Amino acid sequence: MIAVAAGLGARLGAVWAAERQRLFLWVPVLFGAGSGLYLTLPVEPVGWAAPAAAGLFATLALLLRRHAVPALALAALALLAAGVAAADWRTERVRAPVLAAPVGPTDVSGRVLWVGAGDGPQRYLLDHVRIEGVAPERTPERVRISVRSGTPGVVAAPGEWLAARASLRPPPAPAEPGAWDFARQAWFQRIGAVGFSYGAPEAAPTLAGEGGGLLSLLSRVRHWVAARILAHASPSAGPFAAALLTGDRSAIDRSALAAMRDSGLAHLLAISGLHVGLVAGFIFFAARGLLALAEPLALRRPIKKWAAAAALLGAAAYLLLSGMSVPTQRAFVMVGVVLVAIMLDRASLSMRLIAWAALLVLALAPESMLGPSFQMSFAAATALIATYEAARRPLARLAARGGLALRPLVYGAGVALTSLVAGIATGPFAVYHFNRFADYGLLANLGAVPITGFWIMPWGLVALVLMPFGLEGLALAPMGWGIDAVVWIASQVAAQPGAVSLVPAMPPEALIVIAVGGLWLCLWRSRWRFLGVLVIGCGLLLAGLERRPDVLVDGDARIVAVRGEDGRLWLSTRARGRFVSDMWLRRDGQAETPTWPRAGAGDAAAGLRCDTLGCIQRRDGSTVAFVRDPRALEEDCARADLVVSTVPAWDLCAGPGTVVDRFDLWRNGGHAIWLEPDGARIESVAERRGKRPWVASRRASGD
Repeated sequence: MIAVAAGLGARLGAVWAAERQRLFLWVPVLFGAGSGLYLTLPVEPVGWAAPAAAGLFATLALLLRRHAVPALALAALALLAAGVAAADWRTERVRAPVLAAPVGPTDVSGRVLWVGAGDGPQRYLLDHVRIEGVAPERTPERVRISVRSGTPGVVAAPGEWLAARASLRPPPAPAEPGAWDFARQAWFQRIGAVGFSYGAPEAAPTLAGEGGGLLSLLSRVRHWVAARILAHASPSAGPFAAALLTGDRSAIDRSALAAMRDSGLAHLLAISGLHVGLVAGFIFFAARGLLALAEPLALRRPIKKWAAAAALLGAAAYLLLSGMSVPTQRAFVMVGVVLVAIMLDRASLSMRLIAWAALLVLALAPESMLGPSFQMSFAAATALIATYEAARRPLARLAARGGLALRPLVYGAGVALTSLVAGIATGPFAVYHFNRFADYGLLANLGAVPITGFWIMPWGLVALVLMPFGLEGLALAPMGWGIDAVVWIASQVAAQPGAVSLVPAMPPEALIVIAVGGLWLCLWRSRWRFLGVLVIGCGLLLAGLERRPDVLVDGDARIVAVRGEDGRLWLSTRARGRFVSDMWLRRDGQAETPTWPRAGAGDAAAGLRCDTLGCIQRRDGSTVAFVRDPRALEEDCARADLVVSTVPAWDLCAGPGTVVDRFDLWRNGGHAIWLEPDGARIESVAERRGKRPWVASRRASGD
């Protein structure tokens, strides 16, 4: 036993020595976990608790630094607490009024902070908002108003002032417990209300003393650039060129966007490492080549450092122009560190690079931890860096032995490997957030990525350089040829049978386990890293064991869905609540949209029998009544084990069954119901969300 213990101690010591330099890579993981924990808490923590805990744990870790295990455990707790503190501080920093209840039609005015440059349905983001009938201290700081396409009238640019007759409501709650919380996202964007206008907005007078500021200036520049691209590029390629160069996707046709998504090429429209790296690389090599033409400079000056500085400035300009999304921020930080390392004659460590980028993004915007953009961007980057750490030498040897003739094949293999690794790494997050997986994404990327890297983006950069001189059309034309080729590839791949697999929503616990397993596999170097494969397998098992609800009820009582005898969700109607019903079907991994039978009819597949007052379903010895008329309450309450009523039940339900009525929906939002042998298990949106700053309280508007 002593010998075994000694051998185990020696092995652990060897692993510790090999992995000690990799411990820093877990800093953003633990910090981000703390931020995620804060964002999902059911109650708001005491403001001083997290900073105090972080300081206490950090102090204890420092005092016990000679004892590795307790010091590391305390440091991990300190980082978790720091993540909670950062998210709490950010929540308070962006605090702004949220509309308490729907209002309108009413007069709304404000300054345009952002609007797309396309001709399709527009969404105006307004700040300095005034809402008739709402007190100034309760008026949201920002409001998003949708305008139907084809509506004549004013088309305003960022910085201009608009007035509209509109209906507004608080940012919507999740469609079901556990679904994406748009209201939480809107809170951190300081959007306190969303709505739509009646007719076209009109120009409003500018308020005295309300200047545009830097943010408004950047929005105007983005809008101007996008408008120039749309005006001078071909109708088919212009919307994609505007998206690649400014991040404005408002002009992209829905069918083309769906083809990009279903073919696995949607990532090309999200400005990320590929785009920022290409821009910085093009500027770096172009600047270095031009400087090398001047012999005195090439021989006596550090033109490589000068080129790196020019590339850094160009990448920063592209970051600002593209809207500073999370993938773009991550890419800029990584590219920036590499360029700064060149200027300082230092070597850059790739995995440390991604760790610093993640830590910086999380420190500035902890709420991004729960967003698909952050998760998919860093999952792909981490997996690719880990893969190429292992495959760099074999690929380099293969390229060196084959010479120039083999390099195209090596490049093709690299593109295939990159697409495969990125697809595997982002797959669980795509399933969790979007419930779909592009089965032929590898094939599409093999054709589209080289075109984007070697043709589209270089011409796009040239177009930006020529734009101040009015000559951008010279570069947008060849850029459009490449875009048309990529769109053709996307449409051909997306049209293939089985191009997309629809997958039911997985529980957050499963995604967490899969992510931890993936990080364990990527961040360590020793053989024990392969334990991560086992952890990933456990996460997939958890995802497979998830059971979707048997009944879903919309919080506004517009629509109800029930699981039929055939295992599919059947919708009470498709005439109302289309956004909510689409979300339910997507999270169920279901493409078809069957609806309940008409009054006086039944459907064996649905297991429902309906009349003009409601429907009845009998399953596994239980009776479920769906009431849409108060006249059915007395009878259905007397015989049903569960009553779901879209009208108030008042005191008419005196039976033994469980009741969910209109008042429950008004108070607690949407409901998910599981039918169990011992009764119904019910969870509401309000229960899952808890009492948080972004959860609007129910009270009369304008109070």
